[in-house]
Amino acid sequence: MLTVLSHGAMRSHHENLLTAVIPLMKLLSLTVIGLVLAHPKRQILPRATFKLLSKLVFALFLPCLIFTKLGQTMTLENITLWWFIPVNVLISTAIGCILGYLVAIVCRPPPQFFRLTIIMTGFGNTGNLLIAIVGSVCHSQNNPFGPNCKGNGVAYVSFAQWVSVILVYTLVYHMMEPPMEYYEVVEEGVENNEGPSGNDISRPLLIEAEWPGIEDKETEHSKTPFIARTFNSISGASQTTLPDFDSSTDLGGNSPMSIRCLAEPKMVRRMRIVAEQTPIRHILQPPTIASLFAIIVGIVPQLKDFFFGYDAPLSFLTDSLEILAGAMVPSVMLVLGGMLAEGPNDSKLGIKTTIGISVARLLLLPLLGIGIITLAGQMNILVHDDQMFKFVLLLQYTTPSAILLGAIASLRGYAVSEASALLFWQHIFAIFSLTMYIFIYFRLLPYI
Repeated sequence: MLTVLSHGAMRSHHENLLTAVIPLMKLLSLTVIGLVLAHPKRQILPRATFKLLSKLVFALFLPCLIFTKLGQTMTLENITLWWFIPVNVLISTAIGCILGYLVAIVCRPPPQFFRLTIIMTGFGNTGNLLIAIVGSVCHSQNNPFGPNCKGNGVAYVSFAQWVSVILVYTLVYHMMEPPMEYYEVVEEGVENNEGPSGNDISRPLLIEAEWPGIEDKETEHSKTPFIARTFNSISGASQTTLPDFDSSTDLGGNSPMSIRCLAEPKMVRRMRIVAEQTPIRHILQPPTIASLFAIIVGIVPQLKDFFFGYDAPLSFLTDSLEILAGAMVPSVMLVLGGMLAEGPNDSKLGIKTTIGISVARLLLLPLLGIGIITLAGQMNILVHDDQMFKFVLLLQYTTPSAILLGAIASLRGYAVSEASALLFWQHIFAIFSLTMYIFIYFRLLPYI
């Protein structure tokens, strides 16, 4: 009897290990193919091809996948059940930023990269990579999450994306502004590194991997310490050097607007100026629009019956979108391989800080995530008996830093090489950390 139980336990252990390793090996194989195709010495496919592929992922494949999976799964009841998914993104980001602050205190990076250390530790990839992992895990028929594995998994990941997008285009955007004390150094570096026009194919693939067309998003203040200038001014300059969007020369002296501006407190005015320069408009990107549209269609039964179902009038359209959505995961991994083929850039961050960020993000944060999700399960705020729901929540603590951070660094002209090098090494180390933690998650899920 004991021998049978022991054999069963060993077999279960072996199956869990294979279930954890094989999905990542599939993704690794796709990434290696992309790396070989984009290798600088061979260039079987030119870099421009990978940039075009990243644009297809961003504007077509990912929105199609989000709409077909989230729209089909979403209901009004599910919104009340899934509320913890976006909340968990906020929790994981907050804990990651605290870990990043501790890493910065312990590892002592160069002062101009103090904020970068916090950002790269706190903000993980909760979008494309999570969808790729879920899709790979669910690809086999004997996956541990049942027949609706991929549909539920992609829906859970997509439901949280809007939170990450808002954080990136507001909080991260301003945290990534060049430090005022080192502004001249950073600005000089930007000028020295300034190459041909933004449409030149020599622009690193990392910059556009998750935000195609970033060169069109630059503004007058995007590469300056705008908040620091607004609140403190540079080098003791007078307040007249601050950007003034309410100049009285454009308004009548007795107009209500001019009276409001004259009476407006300085702090309120400065906060309003910063808010006006926040690129909140970029939140409405194709993936976000697809998420919003899918939620609206999902919670309105009449619309849902119009798009989804065997007899739906527009079933031919949703089937076509689903065919396009099938290209999302392989395309993302090929683009990632092309990004890694460029190798790590030179970084002034230091080996100690690079290792500290990677360990905190890839090893320590998932451990804390296990504790938080276990506590949430004991408080009965998770979906009962839905293992994929718990799995996605755990994965939100496990991924490397968001590739989009590299694009934001380029947009702000701040620590571009350092962010690129960190993303490169984190994605290399994540091959091992993700395998280990996915195996651990499969063992723990029945008990959470």
